[in-house]
Amino acid sequence: MARASVTFPRPRIADVAGEVRRRLEELSPPRLAGRRIAVTAGSRGIRDIVPVLAAAVAWIREQGGDPVIVGAMGSHGGGTEEGQRRLLAHLGITPERVGAPVLTSMETVELGTTPRGLIAYCDRNAVACDGILVVNRIKPHTAFAEPFGSGLLKMIAVGLGKAPAAAQIHRQGPAEMGAAIESIAAVALTTRRILGGLAIIENAFDETARIAGVPPDAMPREERALFAEARALMPSLPVDALDVLIVDEVGKNYSGTGMDVNVVGRWRLPGMAEPAAPAIQRIVALRLSPESEGNAQGIGLADVVTRALVDAIDPVATYVNTLVSTYVQRAFVPVTMPTDRDAVEAALASLNLPDPAAARVVRIPNTLHLEECEVSESLIPELQTHPRVTVGSAEPMSFSDDGGLRRFEARGPSP
Repeated sequence: MARASVTFPRPRIADVAGEVRRRLEELSPPRLAGRRIAVTAGSRGIRDIVPVLAAAVAWIREQGGDPVIVGAMGSHGGGTEEGQRRLLAHLGITPERVGAPVLTSMETVELGTTPRGLIAYCDRNAVACDGILVVNRIKPHTAFAEPFGSGLLKMIAVGLGKAPAAAQIHRQGPAEMGAAIESIAAVALTTRRILGGLAIIENAFDETARIAGVPPDAMPREERALFAEARALMPSLPVDALDVLIVDEVGKNYSGTGMDVNVVGRWRLPGMAEPAAPAIQRIVALRLSPESEGNAQGIGLADVVTRALVDAIDPVATYVNTLVSTYVQRAFVPVTMPTDRDAVEAALASLNLPDPAAARVVRIPNTLHLEECEVSESLIPELQTHPRVTVGSAEPMSFSDDGGLRRFEARGPSP
């Protein structure tokens, strides 16, 4: 295997807090003085979520408002109030760090229904406030492809709607999910409770590339444009055709499905065709991140896993999330091997390759950080001519005495 560095576009914001304040000034939500304002928080893996929320809280307070953070996490955290509070704390979202109370509840209020009879649920803490500022990152979703992904509309329709909303949305199936989210969000927007949104776009290095202030009436239109921008900045694997992809760590802090389906090219959803690229024959997953708190939803995207990963699974957290999503295939436990070495060997052996030395293998730390990876010797000639890839010399894959693969020591992107 050889270390490879991949260059991606890297727009980024140096002063995140200052940018939040500028966008809120432009957004100019009405009548903040003397009003309690809910600010949503919930999606994982957003690098600057704490400074974004802290800056929004400070700005609202300067306008005379009384800000509170409201957990908007759908069915995550095991579908419990305490579970969601614990997840927010793991993200650094605590009263001390954001400067406002952090409220979590699984109780919802019905705001109305769509023409098709779908219910617009909303967190009771948010409904009790005088207005809601929606904050979320815009990025491709892992359960539907178009016309937008995870962002402000999903935060309104699913995040704030808690478990009932998540179950209702997932029952629509991947083909109808986007339209359902948009129609439910439209009902919530007509109540005039939504004051606007702060949309975060990240670059391929997990850094904040842009923050947009979105007026409530413009959300359906502007989110489509922001989605296209976010998708263009996403990282990707250096090659499209692989025999084996080794993913060192999977987890909810990297993607809602543990591994980003847009990176690995697997949806594993009934009735939804798999993408033509990337085409990966076997995926090996080695560990579950501690930040996932045992939620291994998406483990079924892999073909081979380790005993250490399986032993880290919390069935309650995983199954609540999985059953609400309705995509039970994604929770099926793959072939489980005792060690990292056994897992890699099993994946290669299952392919029965005519020339094992020519196996096309890539190893990544996770599906969120792809600026550095390792590639098999067979891929070096192909990547030496790649305009965005720098590849080093190959060395034997190194394992410890107990079969553990040498840890991926990501050097990190240069400043």
